[in-house]
Amino acid sequence: MIERIQKKIIESMLGNGKAIMIMGARQVGKSTLLSEIFGKRDRVMWMNGDDTDVQQLFADISSTRVKALLGNSDYLVIDEAQRIKDIGLKLKLITDQVPTVQVVATGSSSFELANQVNESLAGRKRTFQMFPLTYGELVAHTNLLEEHRMIPHRMLYGYYPEVVMSPGDERTVLRELTDSYLYKDIMMLDNISKPDKLMRLVQALAHQIGEQVSYNEVGQLIGLDPKTVERYVDVLEKCYIVFRIGSFSRNLRNELKISRKIYFWDLGIRNAVIANFQQVENRSDTGALWENFVISERMKRHFINGDFVNTWFWRTQQQKEIDLIEEADGKLYAFEFKWNPAKAQRTKVPESFIKAYPDAVFSVISPNEVDDFLL
Repeated sequence: MIERIQKKIIESMLGNGKAIMIMGARQVGKSTLLSEIFGKRDRVMWMNGDDTDVQQLFADISSTRVKALLGNSDYLVIDEAQRIKDIGLKLKLITDQVPTVQVVATGSSSFELANQVNESLAGRKRTFQMFPLTYGELVAHTNLLEEHRMIPHRMLYGYYPEVVMSPGDERTVLRELTDSYLYKDIMMLDNISKPDKLMRLVQALAHQIGEQVSYNEVGQLIGLDPKTVERYVDVLEKCYIVFRIGSFSRNLRNELKISRKIYFWDLGIRNAVIANFQQVENRSDTGALWENFVISERMKRHFINGDFVNTWFWRTQQQKEIDLIEEADGKLYAFEFKWNPAKAQRTKVPESFIKAYPDAVFSVISPNEVDDFLL
């Protein structure tokens, strides 16, 4: 069994009087993590927000009924809590009225759950984001050499736990994941009025990883207005399918001020959407895959470690570009990502960037340098 990094962190938070929220896409292992933490503990009340009787139970719950329901339980664990209407208020009621019970809730969509919880449980919660498996977790599960050798494979099939644990059957598992999660769960969201357009949008974004994304151009391509494209991208981001990185601009007039790149949290999902599992040595998008792989794994690491880091990309109107800019503790770090180590050695920092930001630290990350960058 692969040890998840969040397990020890969450266990250390139990009993501190705060509700624990675990957010992340479906099938990333949230339920498995809960079973590992609470499976052998006594006096645990288990609920699943997908069950209609649980939804009805919370529809008109009161403090008196909460106390009767929980009885002598020490823990209340609610999986897929976003399915319960006004869940933030309900969790506030429980934490206020029964402070001796540790509340733990998971959600696979951050729409209502995050907003309600942030408003209702201000100061009463700790939130953890859970992703597919990470490079660091697989290194700890096997060893650095073996997982490093698996990077080309991970760039094709990604890090979803079931995919990783199904060698030789990755495509079938990914097909089931995309069919059930992308095509069904996300389409059920109330504000998706044109599901066919959403899927075309996902495919368009999959072809544009590593590139600047224009909502206007994408909209023209798939037949949606720019505002709807932006709203649908927001849906995909809040369902943990993609994430956005904005452009960095402070000193130069010709720096792009308002632009964005969009990456996938998991490349297996990305490649399944466009039905392309060709080996990395024979692909035309290997550089973009490498960029997405390294940036997504870096972002996962920051979230898990609780790092305070701002992230951007940098580009000028003259097409000078740096893939990733990080700001931490007042210091700027610039990174270029090159799949080919020989090209990495020849890559230099753009002169216009170093003149504008002379104190920035510039690095090129190829497979030769990626271990230190991700661990």
